[in-house]
Amino acid sequence: MTQYLAEPGTHARPSRSGERPGWWREAVIYQVYPRSFADADGDGVGDLQGIRSRLPYLKELGVDAVWLSPFYVSPQADGGYDVADYRAVDPVFGTLLDADDLIRDAHALGLRVIVDVVPNHCSDQHDWFRRALREGPGSPLRERFHFRPGRGPSGAEPPNDWESVFGGPAWTRTENPDGTPGEWYLHLFAPEQPDFNWDNPAVRDEFRSVLRYWLDMGVDGFRIDVAHGLVKAEGLPDAGRTGQLRLLGTQSLPFFDQDGVHEIYRSWRGILDEYPGERIGVAEAWTPSPARTANYLRADELHQAFNFHYLGAGWDAGALRRAIDDCLDAMRPVDAPSTWVLSNHDVVRHATRLAADSPGQGLRRARAATLLMLALPGSAYLYQGEELGLPEVTDLPDEVRQDPSFFRDNGQDGLRDGCRVPIPWSGTGPTYGFGPAGGGPSWLPQPEGWGHLSVEAQSGDPGSTLELYRAALALRREHPALGAGDSVEWLESPEGVLAFRRTAPGPGDGRGDGDLVCTVNLTGAPVRWSLPGRPLISSCDPVPEGDAAELPPDSTVWWAV
Repeated sequence: MTQYLAEPGTHARPSRSGERPGWWREAVIYQVYPRSFADADGDGVGDLQGIRSRLPYLKELGVDAVWLSPFYVSPQADGGYDVADYRAVDPVFGTLLDADDLIRDAHALGLRVIVDVVPNHCSDQHDWFRRALREGPGSPLRERFHFRPGRGPSGAEPPNDWESVFGGPAWTRTENPDGTPGEWYLHLFAPEQPDFNWDNPAVRDEFRSVLRYWLDMGVDGFRIDVAHGLVKAEGLPDAGRTGQLRLLGTQSLPFFDQDGVHEIYRSWRGILDEYPGERIGVAEAWTPSPARTANYLRADELHQAFNFHYLGAGWDAGALRRAIDDCLDAMRPVDAPSTWVLSNHDVVRHATRLAADSPGQGLRRARAATLLMLALPGSAYLYQGEELGLPEVTDLPDEVRQDPSFFRDNGQDGLRDGCRVPIPWSGTGPTYGFGPAGGGPSWLPQPEGWGHLSVEAQSGDPGSTLELYRAALALRREHPALGAGDSVEWLESPEGVLAFRRTAPGPGDGRGDGDLVCTVNLTGAPVRWSLPGRPLISSCDPVPEGDAAELPPDSTVWWAV
């Protein structure tokens, strides 16, 4: 049942005085996966009150905004991305009053709140879909989804050759009210996630209403799940390809990145602009190229889009430089900031992903990659626990896994649970402070020995990953050359080393002066480098050698020049 708190508009947050316009152009945004962040009531599942209690930690960390993965009413067939009610909080996470308290507390601390909206699909328990099944073929509610007759004898084959991202056909056959085999419905993800038909005006009206509902609650923007998938090619033609579907590819597909999505986002931008305080839209848009991503960010569309091309570049100097240049070049014509991200709730944590020889190497590279990312112009996204250097949990037993693609043949790797294990807050207790003393076990088991990675254990230790993040974020906020911008000046460097200069804005802009050089040694050996200036922060300290320094392997240094 939908929970209502107050009349629309009573919780809209007014503009803050003294803010720079375009806060989102240089913001550091921290992703919270609610199930795994903090458990206030001891049931083993994270909740909104748990998040609320840890907001001071995020303020101290130095981020600008918090992005909350879905906390709506959901059967949790896909970790909350199967929404049954877009205007209600699932009881496992709390109540609408808890959401209101969280938003108010965040704003009091100077933190903005961005929430997920899931417009490509809903849960099969959504009232619209349940009624559409119950009423059978010909129901007007079926026009809000993609119901189609099957192909072949007796309609026994799916309507086309589309595949689910989670494996297998993207179609499931229904049963008619009289028990006979019925039509098929489209789901690009799990069968429990039927796709909306965005050609239907009722769908468009509904989501405009949903946006206003949460904007009236005071949220500062939306991360738009599967933003590239809403519009399907007319007639739902065959894709004409074989092999498992991947979200990021170079092929044009009839169900992803169709030009019709841009009309929707122009409508949404108009709604965002109605509200004070620069509310934003952020696209999760898996596109074939940065140039296609830029289409979502034209002046009258969304504000940001995730940079998956950078995330996939790996630990390679040439690939990273190309990714950085391509993204900056693509964003510049539309006057949008590039975004940078290394981990999220859908990918292997970068402390593990970047490891080639050993976990120790993975953490060294992760620390260096973080300083590189935070030195780039634009906005950065952090995923909960990366500031602790958490590795991917790769040995979860099959019986505890909950990723729906794990249970389907030929799906994605099915191992997203490994980055969703609850994070450790203290070095003691059965859940390392994730839940209260005496509470139940966490919904996914935490590895033994995680105590030394906890917030408690790392706080105050100058060599810890947590303190590296705190120091880097403080410098990023204070240094005039860091943050917003649309370019870097590449410097000559040895093979396997990246070096670039960030130039501070000129006089009169209120940010002072002073440039910064970032050097990244991506090789497995020390590299001698002429001192460009005074070291400000490093993932692994350089070794001075007269007028030069030795850059340790897999390390990044920021230099004041």
